[in-house]
Amino acid sequence: MITIRPGSHIHRLLQLLSVAGEISSDTLPLLGNERVIKALVHKLESVQDFRTGIGAVVYRTKLIQVSGKKDLRTIRLYKGALPILNSLHPASFEYYMKAFWNHKFPGDHQHIWRNHRVAEALALCMAAGVETRPYILPDLQKNEIMINVPGSPCFYIARDLKRIGGDDTNKTAFTRIAGILFCQGFTCAVYNTRGSVMKWSGLGEVKALGNLLELVRMNAGLDLVNAALLFGKSADIALKTIIESDKNRKPDLRFDRIYKRIHFIPLDQNGIRLLKMLILPNWNERLLNALFEPCQRSYNRGAFEYDAIVDGRIVLSHLDGDIARLIRFRESQDYRAEPADVLCFPWQTGFLKLYLNGLAGLRELDIGSVEAALREREGDLL
Repeated sequence: MITIRPGSHIHRLLQLLSVAGEISSDTLPLLGNERVIKALVHKLESVQDFRTGIGAVVYRTKLIQVSGKKDLRTIRLYKGALPILNSLHPASFEYYMKAFWNHKFPGDHQHIWRNHRVAEALALCMAAGVETRPYILPDLQKNEIMINVPGSPCFYIARDLKRIGGDDTNKTAFTRIAGILFCQGFTCAVYNTRGSVMKWSGLGEVKALGNLLELVRMNAGLDLVNAALLFGKSADIALKTIIESDKNRKPDLRFDRIYKRIHFIPLDQNGIRLLKMLILPNWNERLLNALFEPCQRSYNRGAFEYDAIVDGRIVLSHLDGDIARLIRFRESQDYRAEPADVLCFPWQTGFLKLYLNGLAGLRELDIGSVEAALREREGDLL
């Protein structure tokens, strides 16, 4: 007998599948210990007895089915297990059936890969404490300006954004976006490159940003989308995405011109911890206050990108993974003689060495120390 308890591995897996529809095996490490999760998935492919609490109805069924080969291999709920969705929330079964064609999934490469990209974004947000369940979140609308979104961090899936308003433009408005993340005063478009370089369509992303801005204004009372979050499997993807962006012959359509801040977040435990930092209220100011004395900080008054001057050296914090800002910093170093340092986490060092190519020194910080300083709003990290 397997009891599906809130907070357990099986509960998180069921919750993710109720929203994502299908996931790849690459998503599983975001749900917990990889070995434990993969063993659980293997077990759930066989018929088991499930209950959702003491005295609850017992279901005898498989919970999941795994199908497909190689990059099309996908994990979905087993049809006989769908009634268990009602134990998550009264509206979860109805949402699932409407979102996923009554449990009839297209088998083509494009649909599966897009569902996998969104699933990874959902799993990382879930692990960071962001509300992702559409059947719990308030519906967004385009009729009038009102505060619809919760005060706590929440993620709306692009699939659901397309349905708002019912006009034809929404069918193609968010083709590359996985969703939008709302925090206190911080709203981000979310993309997931997975293991490949981001294929950026400048005009398409300008159009998508315009649609996002309308939704943000109508439902959060804000006039801007602050940034983009760029998820990927490794830090190397950030470097390759930067290089690919430099090949764009229309500079105004480069991805770092459309979004002035683009935070690269790896699809692993480091990424979960980084996202937890980014969704904290006023995280950037709290981080800079912890890193530097007031007399050292630039307060964005400089003619180029940097955060402080310490012992005569220019310092940029890359702890937030902002690769758009990193591009501007590197471009400024091509014509500046002052010595410079970049603050980073150990997992960022490899691609920073390649990209900066000796233009700045690297100073690694332990993420645990940064997390503690953000909690306390004080502390000397350098």
